[in-house]
Amino acid sequence: MSSAPVITSAGLLNHWQAHRRLTRRVIEAFPADQLNSFSLGGMRSFGAQVLEMLSMPIPTMVGITTGKWEVSFDRGTQPKAELLARWDAQTREIDAIWPKVRPEAWQETMDAFGYFQGPAIDILLYVIDNEVHHRAQGYVYLRALGVEPPPFHVRD
Repeated sequence: MSSAPVITSAGLLNHWQAHRRLTRRVIEAFPADQLNSFSLGGMRSFGAQVLEMLSMPIPTMVGITTGKWEVSFDRGTQPKAELLARWDAQTREIDAIWPKVRPEAWQETMDAFGYFQGPAIDILLYVIDNEVHHRAQGYVYLRALGVEPPPFHVRD
């Protein structure tokens, strides 16, 4: 059996950034006047979910590269233009931090935020899974609002 990695570090970054590009298109598609107010079934607004998605990547990357796990959550609301600007800035920041991850760090057990203990790769995959989960809620909201969401399979 081969011990070659299933995915390279560059491949993982590309996969994550492809998810981020799609999530950005979902944010763009959302009606600005509904972003922070529309909800279904007691779920939070999509704007609140976007704030959560914005709260996780950089603190996770900093934690993986430095061992310092600090996070703060924005609980307020922000207009769509501000969320998109933050999303874009964060995307560039992820690209800047990524090369600082030591290759062996992905398999090291870390204690993320005093809450999640496991290999760094599992912690990052949780961040990606969380984004996909909330993006899917955004898709449901868009359909309920009569807005056609971006094609799921287009990640460029």
